[in-house]
Amino acid sequence: MRNILIGITAAVSLSVIVPAVNAEEAAPLSLAATTPITSAEVTGSVPQKLNVSKANVFNRLLKKIKDPNAAPPDDGIHDRANDAVFALQPPKVAYEGLPTTTFGNHVDWVKALDDGLLNPRYDRVDPDVEPFIMDLDIVRPVKASVPDVVFPHKPHTQWLHCSNCHPKIFIPQRLANTISMSAIILGQKCGVCHGKVSFPPETTSCKKCHSKPKPADWKPPLSQATVKNPWR
Repeated sequence: MRNILIGITAAVSLSVIVPAVNAEEAAPLSLAATTPITSAEVTGSVPQKLNVSKANVFNRLLKKIKDPNAAPPDDGIHDRANDAVFALQPPKVAYEGLPTTTFGNHVDWVKALDDGLLNPRYDRVDPDVEPFIMDLDIVRPVKASVPDVVFPHKPHTQWLHCSNCHPKIFIPQRLANTISMSAIILGQKCGVCHGKVSFPPETTSCKKCHSKPKPADWKPPLSQATVKNPWR
């Protein structure tokens, strides 16, 4: 009887064990340009090893951090062997007195700006430069039933220059940018900052962006297939 073994690799391969005169001489015939699972792995003499090193990177930004404001020697980023690290101010000391929130590093940075507790500098290169703060909200409709996204330019331009985002990350043109939660979680689009130096995409932070409720008469949009060939 022929034994068929399907090996799961980065590119799915199919190996077929063809019976020979002597069963010990049977060898797998690979039908793909990948390394098949060996006959020893088939017999169970060695554990199966699959090439899945690049799998499941989707949730890398959702990893829970035990202490987002750990002191530099204990944050897993700085080199603890460097004595100078112990001279750095711990975040919990630096953030003392700032308004708090329940996600990210637990500091409400926008409220800290609004309350005048922080004053970003614009004159590092040019002492006469004036800040360009754009008070403009962009509404991005969402096809799902969740509230639409409101992107406020004001708190972003209080920290950043327009060139930080345009045109490399976002093309400054209507309907020119496709944004999805998948891309954000993978560190693209909004995820270039959010999840790294700004609040992360968590269930507790959804309403920070999805803040405009749908109209009372809102209905989910029909797919193009349904529009062209509606079921009767």
